[in-house]
Amino acid sequence: MTAKASGSGLKFLEDRWDDAVAAKLDAPELLRYRSNLLGSDLRITNFGGGNTSSKLEQIDPVDGQVKQVLWVKGSGGDLGSIKRAGFATLYMDKLLALEKVYRGVDFEDEMVDLYPLCTFGNNPVAASIDTPLHGYLPFAHVDHLHPDWGIALAASANGKIKMEEFNKEFGHKLAWLPWQRPGFELGMMLRKIVAETPGCDGVVLGGHGLFTWGDTQRESYLNTITIIDQLGQFIERHGAQPGHVHFGGERVKSREDRAEIALKIFPHLRGVVSRKQRWIGSYSDLPHVLDFVNSSHAEKLAHLGTSCPDHFIRTKIRPMFLHWDPAGDPSELSGLIETSLETYRAEYAEYYNKHALPDSPGLRDASPTVVLVPGVGMFSFGKNKTESRITGEFYINAIGVMQGAGALGAGVECEEIPQAGPAASADQFSVHANYVALPPSEAFRIEYWKLEEAKIRRQPAEKELSRRIALIVGGGSGIGREVALLAAERGAHVVIADRDVKGAEAVAQETKAICGVEAVSWTSIDIRDRKAIRAALDATIRQFGGIDILINTAAMFPSSPDGVINDALWALTLEVNVTANHLLTDEASSVFAAQGIDASVVLTSSANAVVAKRGSEAYDVSKAALSHLVRELAVSLAPKVRVNGISPATVVKGSTMFPRDRVIASLTKYGLPFEEKMTDDELRNVLALFYAKRTLTHQPIDPKDCAQAILFLAGPNARCTTGHLIPVDGGLVEAYLR
Repeated sequence: MTAKASGSGLKFLEDRWDDAVAAKLDAPELLRYRSNLLGSDLRITNFGGGNTSSKLEQIDPVDGQVKQVLWVKGSGGDLGSIKRAGFATLYMDKLLALEKVYRGVDFEDEMVDLYPLCTFGNNPVAASIDTPLHGYLPFAHVDHLHPDWGIALAASANGKIKMEEFNKEFGHKLAWLPWQRPGFELGMMLRKIVAETPGCDGVVLGGHGLFTWGDTQRESYLNTITIIDQLGQFIERHGAQPGHVHFGGERVKSREDRAEIALKIFPHLRGVVSRKQRWIGSYSDLPHVLDFVNSSHAEKLAHLGTSCPDHFIRTKIRPMFLHWDPAGDPSELSGLIETSLETYRAEYAEYYNKHALPDSPGLRDASPTVVLVPGVGMFSFGKNKTESRITGEFYINAIGVMQGAGALGAGVECEEIPQAGPAASADQFSVHANYVALPPSEAFRIEYWKLEEAKIRRQPAEKELSRRIALIVGGGSGIGREVALLAAERGAHVVIADRDVKGAEAVAQETKAICGVEAVSWTSIDIRDRKAIRAALDATIRQFGGIDILINTAAMFPSSPDGVINDALWALTLEVNVTANHLLTDEASSVFAAQGIDASVVLTSSANAVVAKRGSEAYDVSKAALSHLVRELAVSLAPKVRVNGISPATVVKGSTMFPRDRVIASLTKYGLPFEEKMTDDELRNVLALFYAKRTLTHQPIDPKDCAQAILFLAGPNARCTTGHLIPVDGGLVEAYLR
C-alpha cells in the first residue's frame, strides 16, 4: 500500500516525522516514535485516547524460532508519553486462535482473561480491550484514534452519507461500521468490513472513532495524519457555508467580569461536588467554550451527552448545565448550583438504576465532573490537577465533535441513524442538530464495564493528603519549606506563599520535583495586609478550586542593634505574630464556609509562649496570645474547620529569624566558642546543639520535626483534634504547663 499523499499536502496538521531520527530506531522503537508523534497533537487524539500497534517478527526466547508478535499500546497508556515498556506484546498465532473459543458477543468479556495467556516474553503490561481490533486487521501497522473531526463524522446523523462524499472528493475507500462497544466482537466486525470493502484504507466506527493503517511505520503515520487533515478540510468547509452558525447561534452574551464570577463561585462549586470525595478543579473560558455555553443549542446538546467512549469515561454521561441568564445577578448562581446539582444527582441515580445489572460495579460518585455556566465558562474536576485539566480538554473535544456534526448536517434531514446496528437499534439513539449521542444503555456499558472497573482498581492507592489543597504561608524557607516538601510527598496540591517571592518560587521548583509541575504553585503574600491575603487565597482558588489546609509558619523575632525593643517594634511583633494570624484565618474562613467541607488550620506558636525569659518579652507575649488565638479560632470555626498549632522550641536550622549576626550574638551571650571563618550553617549547628542540651532528648529541633507535627494536625488522622498545640521542643522541662 502506498500513502495517499505526502506530508506537504496537509492544511491543518504537520508532518513531524524525522527520517534521520527514525533511521536510528529498531522496530519497537519506531512504533513508540510513531505513537509519540500521533499523541503530540490533541487534534489527532486526546490524552490517553486511541491506540497503535505493529506486527513484528521476533525470536521466541523459548524455542528460538521467529514468531509474529503484536505490539499494542497497553491498557491505560497515553500515546503522547508512552515508552517502549508501555506496550503489551502477544503471540499473533495465539491471539488469532482465540476465535475458536469465542462464544459470541454476550460472552466477550471473558476473552480478556485469555489475553495474558497470549503474552510474548515476560511482559507485565496488561493488554487493552482494543487488542483484538488491531490483531484481526490484516495490516502490519494500525492506528486507532479519536480526532474531533473523525468523531464528528462518526457521530453525525448523516455520517455515512458524508463519508461517501468525503471518499469521492479525496479518493479514499473508508468503510462505515455501526456502533459496537470495543472488544472481541468489534474486532470480528472490523476484519469482516475490510474484507468486504476492496481497497479499504480506513474504517469509521459509528459514534466512536477512526481506524487507519499502513505497510510501514512511516506509511501508517502518513496515512493517518493525511486522512485526519482531509476530514478537517471537509468539515471546516461545511462549517463555513453561508448562513450556517455553530450551535444554532448565540443565545446570551459572555460576562466581561466572568473571571471574577468564576473566582467567587469556584469554592462553593467545588464544595458541593466534593460531598462524597474531594475534587481538584480547573476553569476555562476559552473562546470555543464560551461559543458553546452561550449558544441556543448548548443546553440540549449538553444533556444528550457525549459520543466517544473516551470522552464520557472522564466527563460522565453528561455535564451539569446551569440554566442561568448572564444578564442577571451573579448572586443567583449559588442557589442555582444547589438545585441543579440535586437534579443532576437524581438523574444520574436514575440512569444507574435503570441500566445496572446484578454484577455491575456499585454506584459511583453521582457528582458531575464538568459544569457549564452560560456567560462564564466551564469548570472541570478530577482527582488531581492533571485529571481536572484533562477532563476539561475532553469536554472541549466533545464540543468540537458537536460543532463538526452540526456543520455536516447544515440544511440536511436524515431519516436513518447509521450508528444503529446489532448493539443498539435506531430508536435508542438521540439526535439534535445532526449530532448523535450514544444511547444511555451503551454509555452505561462503557462507564460501568467490569473491565473499566478493573482498570480503576489497578491504579495506585491514593495518598494521605491526595485531593487536598494546602496553602502554606511562610513556605519559602525553614519550617514552611519542609511542610511544602512533605505535603507534596503525601499527595497534597501545594501553594507556597511568602513575602520572599524568590524563596517561594525556589521551594516550588523543589516541590514540583516530588509531585509534578501541575500540583504546585506559588504566590506572594503579606499577612499584615488583608488585600494581599485575599490575593493569595484567590491565587490558590484560581489554580485548584479551593483550600482544604491553611498553614502559617511565618513569624518575626524582634531585635535591634542596641537590644532595646521600642514601641514601634513591640507593635510590629504583635501585628505579625498575632493580628496577622487573625487576618489570615478570618479571610480564609469565607472560603471554608463557601466550600462547606471539612478543612483545617495549623498555626505556629512557640515554647516561649509558656516560658518567661529576659529580653524576649515582645516575642514571648505574642506567641502566648497566638496560642490562645488557636483555641478561640477552634471554637468560632467549628464544626467544619479544625484549628490547631505547634509549639516548637528554638528552631535554628533554616530559619530566617536566625541571620548570621543574631547567631553570633547568641553564641557570644552563652560563651560558646566559634570562629569567624565558620559558615552560617556551621554557626547555626553550634547554637542548635547548645539549645538541644537543655532538653530531655538532647536532639536539635529540625524543621522536618515541625513539619511532621503540622501535617499530622492538618491531615485526616487528627480528625478529632482541634484547639490544641503539640509541643515540638525535645522535652523542654521549662515549657511544661503548670
